[in-house]
Amino acid sequence: MPLGLTDQQWQMFRSMEPAEQAELIAEMSPDDALRFDADFEAWAHRNQMPPQSEGWRVWLMMAGRGFGKTRAGAEWVHSLAMIGGRRIALVAATIDEGRKIMVEGVSGLLAIAHNRRVKVKWEPSLNQLSWPKGSVATLYSGDNADGLRGPEHHFAWADELAKWRQAEAAWQNLQMGLRGGSRPRVLVTTTPRPMRLLEQIRDGKWTVTTGGRTGDNINLPGNFIEIMSATYGGSRIGRQELDGELMTEAEGSLFPRGLLEKARVLRYEPDGSTQDERLDRVVVGVDPPVSSSGDACGIVVAGRRDGKLYVLADCSVEEASPERWARAVARAAAEWGASHVVAEANQGGAMVESVLKAADAGLKVKLVHASRGKVARAEPVAIRFETGKAFLAGTFPELEAELAGLRIGGEYDGPSRSPDRADAMVWALTELSETRSGVPRVRML
Repeated sequence: MPLGLTDQQWQMFRSMEPAEQAELIAEMSPDDALRFDADFEAWAHRNQMPPQSEGWRVWLMMAGRGFGKTRAGAEWVHSLAMIGGRRIALVAATIDEGRKIMVEGVSGLLAIAHNRRVKVKWEPSLNQLSWPKGSVATLYSGDNADGLRGPEHHFAWADELAKWRQAEAAWQNLQMGLRGGSRPRVLVTTTPRPMRLLEQIRDGKWTVTTGGRTGDNINLPGNFIEIMSATYGGSRIGRQELDGELMTEAEGSLFPRGLLEKARVLRYEPDGSTQDERLDRVVVGVDPPVSSSGDACGIVVAGRRDGKLYVLADCSVEEASPERWARAVARAAAEWGASHVVAEANQGGAMVESVLKAADAGLKVKLVHASRGKVARAEPVAIRFETGKAFLAGTFPELEAELAGLRIGGEYDGPSRSPDRADAMVWALTELSETRSGVPRVRML
């Protein structure tokens, strides 16, 4: 037991309320407090400790801010590394965040090793941390999925997965490389955000999920918890950021999940295999990316029939060069027989048009300029869904997650950094809303 407490005294400490525990810690001398802090296993919240059940491969710690996710992750990695000969992946949203939080942070690996009086070697130029018995941990970025394609590891710590720009691909590559030893495992520490991948991981057969609230951390100042609870307690953001709940849509969403489900109809196919209806017009909406390494290029096909609007396909591409996303647009337009493409021109309008024309010289392109924010542009479209004038012809998980993240009031709180798919859909449906149906191009589906 820490600080020379008897087993009975320690059990009494564990039975105290967090506020009482924090008060006792505040009365400790600096030396006692340091020794107490180093004895993590003795005082940690039970949900900060590895699952006791057998057979798990993924430990998902989804908790509120300040719960102690970083400390738990660093302690887990350190204990595994001390066995020796282990290769461990440390994956953060970016390399810089990994260094500042997972390695060099106040609750990071260097601090844990120092508290344990273990000498580790940190080589920032190699993004590598080495322990005395040969274990090595290497930093990777969730924004660079290809960096995880080749390496093989025994264990991994994935921090704030909900912030990774290439989350799907990076997670897949990490899983493929997690094959060292007899029982490879990964710990995911994250504050929950609406994200399909997190839901899939949570529901996985070999996943054990633990969580906790901000107020569970006995080391946080009591006034901080009181202020945060008074300010955000009971709200959707409070349930997500403080209580660690995985919310499936943003608070005050323009496109609540229930609305999207009610708007779902049978999928259209370009060859007419599942529908025998005429569409007045089909267009492709495009939200071009600023750069090939930035956000996705939103490409959404939409159609109109008898005054009603239908989302037909999400053909968006990620990490694409201008030539690649332009070809994707041209393919979508050709496959669905679109009359034209409507593309946002705020980011280099002439370039956007020239790139699209290079992909298909016969492609008709209409450039539109955004004078309002993405959420404001989406509001009239949301009204069409609410009034039964717009529908989802099929299931589009990534697009729907972005739509659910569009909040009334001009904010976005979805799974991606920018609602590019949603914006492309808005451009397409807005175009169909504003143009007349009496056009010579009639498409049989």
